[in-house]
Amino acid sequence: MEQHDTIVVGAGVAGLTAARLLSKSGMSVVVLEARNRVGGRVWTDRNEDLVTDLGASWIHGTVDEPVAAAATAFNMPTMEFTVGGYQPDSRPIAYYSADGQRLSDAEARRFATDIHVVDATLAEVVARSAPDDSYRDATESAIVAQGWDDERALRVREYMEHRSEEQYGAWIEDLAAHGLDDDFIEGDEVVFPDGYDRLAQHLSEGIDVRLQHVVSKVHWSTKGVVVSSDQGMFTANNAVITVPVGVLQSDGFVIDPALPEPNAGALSRLQMNAFEKIILRFERRFWDADVYAIRQQGPEARRWHSWYDLTSLHGEPTLLTFAAGPTAQEIRGWSEAQVVESVLDQLRRLYGDVVVEPWHVHITHWQDDPFSHGSYAFMKVGSTTADHDALATPVGRVLHLAGEATWTDDPATVPAALASGHRAACNVLGRSLPVEEVWGS
Repeated sequence: MEQHDTIVVGAGVAGLTAARLLSKSGMSVVVLEARNRVGGRVWTDRNEDLVTDLGASWIHGTVDEPVAAAATAFNMPTMEFTVGGYQPDSRPIAYYSADGQRLSDAEARRFATDIHVVDATLAEVVARSAPDDSYRDATESAIVAQGWDDERALRVREYMEHRSEEQYGAWIEDLAAHGLDDDFIEGDEVVFPDGYDRLAQHLSEGIDVRLQHVVSKVHWSTKGVVVSSDQGMFTANNAVITVPVGVLQSDGFVIDPALPEPNAGALSRLQMNAFEKIILRFERRFWDADVYAIRQQGPEARRWHSWYDLTSLHGEPTLLTFAAGPTAQEIRGWSEAQVVESVLDQLRRLYGDVVVEPWHVHITHWQDDPFSHGSYAFMKVGSTTADHDALATPVGRVLHLAGEATWTDDPATVPAALASGHRAACNVLGRSLPVEEVWGS
């Protein structure tokens, strides 16, 4: 049985950040990772000479952003792509009406203005919402307050449904009214042409990471922790647990004794989402030029409503779309051919016979991943924003939870994971550390 000062469970960005800071502080740290790679839900596929981010893609705003600072320090190339936050405008977007016709620039501006008007009202509605109000309840109140005709209101209502799904992979009625409180972006959004996984690789340098160590139990007491894995047992004075909410809630991962309050209550009010990426690479572009995204309105957009043009990343025609919420659940058992045909059917509505078959397809399956059970967590109806931080409350001074779901300001993101790992390390040490030490020498 190995003895260490700290055991970190999970080699995602949160776990690597905590381990890196603790190691720099002179502690004996081991990271136990179930997968055969570091990064967790930051995962870049590099097969067939392609660079494809299957997990996290964006930094949503680069102003005063630690991940952006880390990427700069690690010499990670970035490319501006500011529509990842499901904005209605800000960059060129090709909008198509319910009958498949492209909106004029003036029509698109009017639609985007309607979204901004509702958002202004929505902020006030959410602020006074009840704990059991859903995002549907809040958005509906904001839309009704405008007094618009049915058609105009319907278009905005659809947009709110799609935003709920694309931002959190949840149906609008399952997401808490406060579930999109963090939906504010300052500065440009960027993506990584060379892959987001470079961040995890840099963070792991010099760290004792044990891959393919599947942890099944963490026993804790005031005397320390004992961690059981399929590769043996480890003991330490404390542990940093960074596994996703879906794993924390699963039968295959046991914390003994069970998490107390407020951790347990907070965990019960969070849920892993259903959110998959579909990346289609084509021999030639057939869609609108000089746009960041393509979006369609109306009932045909129920499954597929948004496509993102990633051609500029590597110079090859590429579209990204998302299966989110109910759609992700619906297609879970579909074959790749079924998914692709369903997506192409909608593209043919907009572009006709010029639509060609993709030569390469990648569809993620995060819902079926035993080490995540989904892409990231969302706030169920009945939760509050405080649940994120409550989940991270230190337990018995020996157990520290971290990860994207444990950070209130910007949950469900890599920056949240990094920030939570930084906080966990500071809690273990009992003192503050500059976040710059994460990427500093």
